[in-house]
This record gives sequence, structure tokens and C-alpha cells, in this order.
Amino acid sequence: MHPVSTTTERSGRSAPLPESVIPGLGVSLWEQMLSPGNLGRALRRVEANRGAPGVDGMSTEELRPWIREHWASVREALDAGTYRPLPVRRVVIPKPGGGQRMLGVPTVLDRLIQQAIAQVLVPIFDPFFSGSSFGFRPGKSAHQAVRVARRCVEDGLRWVVDVDLERFFDRVQFDVLMARVARKVDDRKILKLIRAYLEAGVMVDGIVQATVEGTPQGSPLSPILSNIMLDDLDRELWKRGHRFVRFADDIRVFVRSRRAAHRVLDSVTTMIEQRLKLKVNTEKSSVRHAREATLLGFGFFFTRSGVKIRVDPKAVSRLKDRIRELTSRRWSVSMPCRIGKLNAYVTGWMAYFHLADTPRVFKDLDEWFRRRMRQIRWKEWKKPKTRRRNLRKLGIPDHKAREWASSGKGYWRIAGSPILARALPNIHWTDLGLKGLYPTWHRLKTTA
Repeated sequence: MHPVSTTTERSGRSAPLPESVIPGLGVSLWEQMLSPGNLGRALRRVEANRGAPGVDGMSTEELRPWIREHWASVREALDAGTYRPLPVRRVVIPKPGGGQRMLGVPTVLDRLIQQAIAQVLVPIFDPFFSGSSFGFRPGKSAHQAVRVARRCVEDGLRWVVDVDLERFFDRVQFDVLMARVARKVDDRKILKLIRAYLEAGVMVDGIVQATVEGTPQGSPLSPILSNIMLDDLDRELWKRGHRFVRFADDIRVFVRSRRAAHRVLDSVTTMIEQRLKLKVNTEKSSVRHAREATLLGFGFFFTRSGVKIRVDPKAVSRLKDRIRELTSRRWSVSMPCRIGKLNAYVTGWMAYFHLADTPRVFKDLDEWFRRRMRQIRWKEWKKPKTRRRNLRKLGIPDHKAREWASSGKGYWRIAGSPILARALPNIHWTDLGLKGLYPTWHRLKTTA
């Protein structure tokens, strides 16, 4: 059994602790990782996250009963150093802005073990990470990152350096990463197991391909390893006196002038490529004024009362695309079912984007949204006779109901008419339980 050493840091330097254990625990990192309490927490986390099966086909629902029967042999292999992780299953998903993102789906057993490792690494590394790092950290969030970025802009740092790391998760070199893990961890079993996960390979179309670099996105270990890898960058930026925000591999540096921004981009690119052995995408990296810059789906605008947060137009475009799908007239589904799907999406979207200070944007989106709903209702009524009868029931005079029921205008024009807006006002949709963007934004803002 090899012990683990952790470090404390003073002024950016590290010094070994006298005990080769996690402070206050008195047991080796290996035993801490495999303790019943840590494994129980890891199992609950894996089950809560659900996710697709890995290459062995086992689901998260099957994991717990499988462990009851087989854990003794798995533990024996882990202690003996003979445990071999299975390769991850390659999944390719489209990126919102174009291109593809390659995810790696480990088996549920490997997810459990990786989660257990991550849970003991976080207390060792996270307390010493930069306060400007917000991604995948306890007590940190994307909203905090955006608020800090706004404060930088308010303080006059209105030029933003956007550093884009080219395929970061695919390009991390194992030796460089493991050297950084080994700065605080000298338990050889832990280091060997982490390396085994990095080298587990990828299964593509039934064929296992070896991996020589990268940390698979989608694995429980990837977040903490990415932060360990990029901590040197954070320290260098802090050492140079820069104000910055980093969320995983999303990096923004804030400076006062365009000239300074270009200097920073050049120097940071050199540092990343030479010291971290990563690649900066020079085509996607940029220098922009704060009014044009974006971060994690948000941007900024200037008012007399200060710098405000807006939603990135690309995020609005993706919202409208999804609502178009859910309000398609070709989708034959009951209105309660449709509203349920819409409410789930709007609730999730607004839970994130309510940070924006743009009530007018959400009101305009609601008008467009309700017009889409009126189209659906108009198609449901189908026949002129049905349309006339329903319009009359909804308070439209008979002569107007007759005129519009027989109209040959298209669905979109009818849905935008004063007559249908009067027949199907906002309260109609509220009574049906439809959640609007602006009311959801207002509720979240006032209760935050």
C-alpha cells in the first residue's frame, strides 16, 4: 500500500505535508477511495446521473444488484493492480455552433470507480484552484462566472480575449497531465488506476482503438482532471495580474485596450502551447469589445445604470428552433401533451437564462410563442363550420366569426390577426397551464 501526500500552498508554492494522508483522515488515499462511505456516495451519484450504457450494455439500474454479487472480485483486482477498465463507447453529438463533439461513455462500473476517485481528488486539489475558475467545482457555477465577467467590464476592462483551446479534451497529453496529478498525489495505485482510465481506449463500430492522449468527455474523472491540467494557466494569468474567467476550457481575459488584448492573446497562446502542450485554435480565438463578446451563452450591453447581461443571440436562435419543433403543426399530439413538453423545455431554459436583464426580449419571444400556439389551435379546428362555432363561443361577433372562418389566409397570418388574438388571449393559454418566458423570468428574478 502506497501512501498519498497532499500539499498546502503559500504564495503559489507547494510544500509536502508531514503525513502521507488526506488531512484529518489518517488513512491512505487508496483506502479512502474504496471506503464504503465514498463508494456509496459514488454509486448514488452514478445512479442519479443515469446515462446510456457503456460497451458492456449494463444500465445504471442493473449496477447495484451486479455490485452486490461481484464487488468482492472487483475489489480484489483493484487491490492487486490487475483491474483493467473497459474501453469507452464513442458517441458523436453535434455542437450548437456547428461541428461535432466526441463523447466517451464508460461502463457503469467504471463510472462508479472513476466517481469514487474524483471524490477523493477534489478535496486535495480544489481548495487551491484559482478563484477565477468556475467550471465543475463545488459551490461554483456558470452564473457566478458571468457575474464576475460583468464586474470586470464594469471596472473598465472592456476588451475581451477569447482563448479557444482546439479539441482540449482530445489533446491532453498523458505524461503532462499525470505529472500535475503527481504533484499532490504519490499513491502509486491511484496514479496507476488514473493512467489506466486514460489509456483504456475507445470502441468505434465494434473496434477498440488505442488512446495516446485526451480525457474522454462524459467520464466522471474528466472535470477534475481538466481543472488540474489548466491550473497552471490560471496561476500564470494571476501572476501576470490579469483579470480573467475560466469555465473548464472556456477562457476569457479582460483588459483595457485592444493593443493589450492582442499582446495577451499572443503570450497566452505561447504559454499554453509550450508549457501545457495544448493547441490554441487561432481561427476561433479572438479579441472583441465587451459589447460583442459572449460567455457561456450570455453577452453584455451598456446602459446609463451600468453594464447589463443579455442572452447571446445564438442561444435565442436555438430556443426558437426547439420551440418550432414542439409547436410544429405536423406533430399530431394532444394540446395537454404538447404544453407539458413545452413547459419542461421553457422551465429548464429559463432556469439558466433568467440571469439576463432583458425583459423586453422575453416579452417579444412570448408574443411569437403564443402566435405559434394559435396556429396549432386554428389547424385543430379545421373546418370553417367548426372555426366559426368556436370563434363565437370565444366572444367573436357572428359576422366576424363567419368572415374569418372562411378566410383563405395562411395559418401564420391568421394566427397574427387581431381576431384570433382576441379569441385566444394570454389568459387562455395561462388557464391551460402554458408557461411563458417573461412570467417565468419575472418569477425567478423576484425570488432570487
